Amino acid sequence: MTTVQDDASVVAARSVGQPGAAAPGPTTRRRRSRVGIRPPKWFVLPALVAYLVVVVVPNLQGFGYSFTTWDGLSPEFEWVGLDNFARVFDDRSSYGAMVNTVLLTLAVVVVQNVLGLLLALGLNTTVKSRYLLRLVFFLPVVLTAIVTGYLWTYLLNPRGTVNQILGALGLEGAQQDWLGDPGVSLWAVAAAIVWQGVGITMVIYLAALQNVPAELVEAAKIDGAGSFRRLMAIVLPLINGAVVINLMLTITGTLKQFDMVYAMTGGGPAGATETISTVIYKNAFTLLDFPLAIAQGVLLTLVVAVIAIAQIRLTRREI
Repeated sequence: MTTVQDDASVVAARSVGQPGAAAPGPTTRRRRSRVGIRPPKWFVLPALVAYLVVVVVPNLQGFGYSFTTWDGLSPEFEWVGLDNFARVFDDRSSYGAMVNTVLLTLAVVVVQNVLGLLLALGLNTTVKSRYLLRLVFFLPVVLTAIVTGYLWTYLLNPRGTVNQILGALGLEGAQQDWLGDPGVSLWAVAAAIVWQGVGITMVIYLAALQNVPAELVEAAKIDGAGSFRRLMAIVLPLINGAVVINLMLTITGTLKQFDMVYAMTGGGPAGATETISTVIYKNAFTLLDFPLAIAQGVLLTLVVAVIAIAQIRLTRREI
């Protein structure tokens, strides 16, 4: 009975803050200290304002101008409704650019992700040169797309390095006019894009692989699962977040591809490497047809947004 009364007195003393009250435990102090150092929510305001001014407002203005005859300079314009969008689908160059953009995106997404995953798997080992190799494969990422485009233009020139190497190996029949042949120019551009982007894809996969529990892989190996089986049943499900991120980056990045294509081929030969972005650029700044270019830009933005959202919803389990 005395023990119960003593406990009750201690609780009462804590509630009124008497000197005999027991000090709060370390867990309580730690929780309060963590709550106390939370940054105010208004800290995000400058970044939010900058995002609104640089991204949201121009996109909304462009969406509005796509329904008008605005020429990019004059403050006067007329409302034409969906006429500009109808012109997009009547434009033959737009149709060809759409096909090229889809083919380029499929090639880059598949090759870059497969190659990036293979590099990550190979470098996620105890090989002594793994850090040097990671650096070597990542170096192209730091180059700008324009520099990469001009570099590959030199390499793929009919008298460039690639054809010289093929000739030295006795493979004269494999020599090509890589950027002048409509049948291979699009794939040559895709190779340059993959060469520059595979490094960042590898790094994302490598970061995810380093968090895969080695015990699970070892247990599957003991149970008799082969390398491919372990990859499909254990590794890929555990790095699903990295797969989603890499797919989203490669899909959206290639759909918007402009600078690499423009530096290497300018959309040629004969429109074989024309993409939506290069068509938009030419319509706006060469033909000065701003209404058509704005409508094409709006459609490209919507397509990229829809594909990105759908891809995330279909492939994400938990990031």
